[in-house]
Amino acid sequence: MKILVLNAGSSTQKSCLYEIADEAFSTQAAQPLWEGKINWVQDRGVAEIEVKTAMGATLQESICGDSPQAHLNYMLNTLSDGATKIIDQLSEIDVVGHRIVHGGQDYRDSVVITEDVKKAIARLSNLAPAHNPVALEGIKAIEEISKDVTQVAVFDTGFHATLPDAAAIYPGPYHWVEQGIRRYGFHGISHQYCSQRAAQILGRDVPPERLITCHLGNGCSLAAIKNGRSIDTTMGFTPLEGLMMGSRSGSVDPGILIYLLQYCNYSIEKLDHILNKASGLKGISGVSSDMREVRESIAQGNSRAQLAWDIYVHRLRSGIGAMLTSLGGLDTLVFTAGMGENSPEIRQAACEALGFLGLKLDLEKNQQHPVDEDIATPDSAVRVLVIHTQEDWAIAGQCWQLLKQ
Repeated sequence: MKILVLNAGSSTQKSCLYEIADEAFSTQAAQPLWEGKINWVQDRGVAEIEVKTAMGATLQESICGDSPQAHLNYMLNTLSDGATKIIDQLSEIDVVGHRIVHGGQDYRDSVVITEDVKKAIARLSNLAPAHNPVALEGIKAIEEISKDVTQVAVFDTGFHATLPDAAAIYPGPYHWVEQGIRRYGFHGISHQYCSQRAAQILGRDVPPERLITCHLGNGCSLAAIKNGRSIDTTMGFTPLEGLMMGSRSGSVDPGILIYLLQYCNYSIEKLDHILNKASGLKGISGVSSDMREVRESIAQGNSRAQLAWDIYVHRLRSGIGAMLTSLGGLDTLVFTAGMGENSPEIRQAACEALGFLGLKLDLEKNQQHPVDEDIATPDSAVRVLVIHTQEDWAIAGQCWQLLKQ
């Protein structure tokens, strides 16, 4: 079965083509036959396109003008044309899976995309404005290429559908619940993959009973996972709540927002921009939303960069503490995504606060660029794993399972 995956971000579009045997699927990811990525810059006016294949062929191009959908069509055509060609025609693809950030209350499981599903994704775009519209562009691009190929929506919110009401419902008026205002949680595809991969790494048939997964990228979230089910998480009604992030504020006192609207002449648009694009590491440091650049600036004596680091670590530790109490203890701690996988300093800072649990980090292993490894000492009471998240492979797996039913 040939499965194409489209993983839409706020300023990127990643894509992979996998070939999976009809009779088998493993949690451990296979190498894709083809990988493509679009980075949009200058308000999406310029597309930087990168393509590579498992055989080593590569393509790099920068395209000015045209629409984002035209950029996507161009990238997808490299599947069957030019130096990166790996299939004769796009009709050979059996199914296309899309990462959809927000599925609301109606879509908790992966589904074949219909007109009703597309309308729901569009309707929920006001809750995930940086992601759902881009995913819709991908769906439309595939429809233009082939009307017959099956398309599947895999929802980032789906894994968190098991949250108990006490964790999911906000303490506002009850009619909020009736309006669908509740904690949905995000990065669910990554959190679920990591819980399953953790079981493999630890040589178990099922995930650890009490597991905290730390998805630390440009967007950041934690999940408390008990016996394989999400029971608490830091992101909420939208991906804005929770931890300090690259350019997102995470949780702030809602009274601040009322104050800014009432006394500082903030428009809703300005407030939205500040909270999503000009806060977090970027807003505090004044340097960047990229932790690597913040760390470089700290080394040069930048006090605001140091403050950004201190706030980030404080909020990460506080968030882990909240997940810990939801679980009633901790068996395994997982770090994943860009910072979680690549920043030994972040991992060490988070783990230093958990010594009271008997967690002991192997400092040497932590520095050795671990991938899918346990970096706790043998006598640690808590296992600490660094897992390379494989959202695209997890999406492919959902497609495979749906079509094999």
